[in-house]
Amino acid sequence: MKLWLCPNDALPPAVTGILASHWLDERERATAARFLFERDRRQYLVAHTLVRRALALEAGLGEAELVIWRSSRGRPFLQPLPGGLPRGGGHLDFNLSHAGGYSLLGIVRRQRVGVDVECLDREAGALETILTTFTPAEQHWARQAPPGRQRDRRVLRLWTLKEAYSKARGLGLGLPFDEFAFTLDDDRGVLAFRPPADDTAGRWRFLELEPVPDVLAAVAVPADDGPLPHLELHQGFPWDRAAPHTIALPAPAPAPAPVGGAPHGSPGGTATAPA
Repeated sequence: MKLWLCPNDALPPAVTGILASHWLDERERATAARFLFERDRRQYLVAHTLVRRALALEAGLGEAELVIWRSSRGRPFLQPLPGGLPRGGGHLDFNLSHAGGYSLLGIVRRQRVGVDVECLDREAGALETILTTFTPAEQHWARQAPPGRQRDRRVLRLWTLKEAYSKARGLGLGLPFDEFAFTLDDDRGVLAFRPPADDTAGRWRFLELEPVPDVLAAVAVPADDGPLPHLELHQGFPWDRAAPHTIALPAPAPAPAPVGGAPHGSPGGTATAPA
């Protein structure tokens, strides 16, 4: 599994425009043209040139050759090729998130992946609204922290995990966030996960990241019985030769303990990567 974190300033605006004009398809260019504010257009263009560059490297195809479709719920996916991909395999799943001038892209060769990124600069009113979408137990846990950055961090930890899980399912905001629940360690790590009733995957691995200070990210992947997986965290645009930061994914998140008991198992894990 590979994860790319790319700040908008990793690409000069002129370079972004040139790459977008050559790599993006007609639908993507039309979407970019509809943004009213230049900062939003730039965020979109950086994010989608990142997707095409990283997928091209994994697939062995040219960036403009990639055919990206969308599900009925709007989740993008790479069109399969009848003979498989030039660099092996027939399946690449990817998921994209962007916020606060950062784009986060996850790519896996098996199963599904969901990612989310948020910056600790959200307005207090927006975070309070987000908090009301969680389960009562999650709201109680978040409000145990004093108002300010400590509480904001708890809210956004829950939010990024819920977004990552929902996006891995291909449901996005179509899945009510009070239908599934996380139990988090006060400092870091997923202690337990209660999936919604329609979850057929059974077990999930969750990773929390703070790749740069005050930028929170989460990754969700279905768990299998294979070797303990790991991910490669790359920072910057995918033409940087810097070595990635390798992170082991945690064990599958256990189910919550019965009422009155404590969750079993070690935390799901959080990593702080070097900037």
